[in-house]
This record gives sequence, C-alpha cells and structure tokens, in this order.
Amino acid sequence: MNAILIIAHAPLAHALRQCALHVFPDCGPQLGAIDVQPNVPPEETLSTAKIAMDQLSRAAGVTGVLVLTDIFGATPSNVAQKLVDGVKSRLITGVNLPMLLRAVSYRNEALDALVSRAVIGGTQGVMQVAITAPQNQPRRNHEQDERDHQQ
Repeated sequence: MNAILIIAHAPLAHALRQCALHVFPDCGPQLGAIDVQPNVPPEETLSTAKIAMDQLSRAAGVTGVLVLTDIFGATPSNVAQKLVDGVKSRLITGVNLPMLLRAVSYRNEALDALVSRAVIGGTQGVMQVAITAPQNQPRRNHEQDERDHQQ
C-alpha cells in the first residue's frame, strides 16, 4: 500500500485531506497533509515534511509515498522536490480533489500505476459542463400557448 502526502498553501492541504476522509474515512493513517504558511521559511517546511514523510513511510504495509502539491514552482512544490527520491516516493503537482480521490482509491496499486491513475483522475476531473441552468433558459409564455390551442 502507498501513503499520500499533500503539501499545499494553507489551508488547502488539510481541506483536501478532510474531503478525502469524508469519502474514504478509512484512509486516515495513509494520508498526511502539510499546510504551508506564508511566513514560515522553506527550510522549516522541509523539516516538517521530512517528519511527515518518515511517519507515513513507517506505517504498517506502506511501500511508497505519493506527494501531491498545488502549484509547480511554488514553495510547496520546491519543498517536495527536495523530499522525494523518485523511487519509493513520487511527486505530482497541480493537485485537485478528483486527483486526490483517485489516488486514495488506488493506493493499493504499485507506485507507478498510482501516479498514472492520479494524473488521469486529475485531468479527467476538469471539464466544461455545457448545460444551461434552468434559470438561464428563456421563459415560455404559457398563456400564449393556451390561446393558440383555443383557436
């Protein structure tokens, strides 16, 4: 089984974790979150992340750790790049809820497969919905229809 560590700008990491726990209440021990605060030095965040990564890695049955961050090039991603080794831990940036839920769903698969499924879940979860809401549709004048039928 793989663990998942979310590193994101506050309060996103813990909010995403709470959403995942809402859907998968049993994933708590394999799901960590670090909210990167605006005034905390990156070195301190890295130290916190190393501790969280170590705790997740040592959990029973965990073979790898998938690290998810919000924005490539920002502090959470930069910290995570120093954290992952590319073998027993992998990094994906651009985390969204569909990606996280897909990752949690498939956390029992091999780490490479998990990475692939998470990326697909994240990209397929973003779409334009081409449905016009009822309040935006033109109103029908039912009185006119009734008179038309009477003629």
